[in-house]
Amino acid sequence: MYPRILIRKLKPNASIFHRSNSTAAQPLEQSKTNEEIKSAKSPLDHPDFFQVHNLFTVKDLFGARVHFGHKEGSLNELMAPYLYGSRQGHLIFDLDITAEHLRKALNFTAHIAYRGGIICFFNRNSLNAHTVEKTALECGEYAHTRFWKGGIFTNANHQFGAITRLPDLCIFLNTQNNILNQHTAVRDSAKMLIPTVGIVDTNCNPNLITYPVPGNDDTPAAIELYCNLFKSAIKRGKEARMKFLQENEENT
Repeated sequence: MYPRILIRKLKPNASIFHRSNSTAAQPLEQSKTNEEIKSAKSPLDHPDFFQVHNLFTVKDLFGARVHFGHKEGSLNELMAPYLYGSRQGHLIFDLDITAEHLRKALNFTAHIAYRGGIICFFNRNSLNAHTVEKTALECGEYAHTRFWKGGIFTNANHQFGAITRLPDLCIFLNTQNNILNQHTAVRDSAKMLIPTVGIVDTNCNPNLITYPVPGNDDTPAAIELYCNLFKSAIKRGKEARMKFLQENEENT
């Protein structure tokens, strides 16, 4: 478990609890044995078919500074349920909650990769742009780390002059264009019913994100950890897909 942090409550009436026995920090109970996974005929027959629960621990999140949020004055009230408290004026995420949400996001990502879906990574922080682009390249997917022109999703056929296939999943390593404004692609994805995974910091609005992951979206160490985790989940999904296709070819 990560070291205990001295905290103070955000508001006098706020109730923030430390759950040392949280199930989020533990592997899924139904994912204890490989035999159960091997016996499953379909990825939908098992809640963690790709075993994403063992990709990281809460200690890994703490070591990558995922728990660091912004200053108290920038808090979006919708992010309050994900917080552990604050320290020296900076908000602290509850990493048990973060781990639970991150495992769900990784599991969904692996399923999209297994189905042969197109995955696109997004990032607007120039400090981490190269890391995100490199990650997308290594796992055979796509990335967009520049200014996003509105209408690329919502008016794609007109923009490109042809029928265009949109991504099956958008992964936002940060969901903001800047401190105040949300990334335009978040809104466009919601309009086109494209599922999204998003790292939401304390100043973000998680409402339009399908799988919000509360955590630090600025620090290079945190972004590198996210990228490695999503890359691993995508590769596991693709490897399972290749194995399935090969078995089908042998049986026919």
